[in-house]
Formats: sequence, C-alpha cells, structure tokens
Amino acid sequence: MKWCRAELALYLIITILGIGNMLTACGQKGPLYLPSEKNSLEQTGNH
Repeated sequence: MKWCRAELALYLIITILGIGNMLTACGQKGPLYLPSEKNSLEQTGNH
C-alpha cells in the first residue's frame, strides 16, 4: 500500500497532537472530584 503525501501528513499531525495532549495532561495536579451543589452555588453567587 502506497500512501500519498497528504495522507502521511494527516497521520503525522494527528500523532503529534495526540502525543502533545498526553504530555500536557501529565502536569495536572490535585484530586479529581465533582464539587457538591452547595459549594458550587456559593462560588457562583446564586443562592
């Protein structure tokens, strides 16, 4: 199977962007949780 340049460029861009996303996601810190309704209402000012 022979690939044309456009197809190769598309796969290369997708690969580079995917690896970039994985590397930048590694820097996220802190626990992952869903805020409670009470806390989210206090932060937005809607009582």
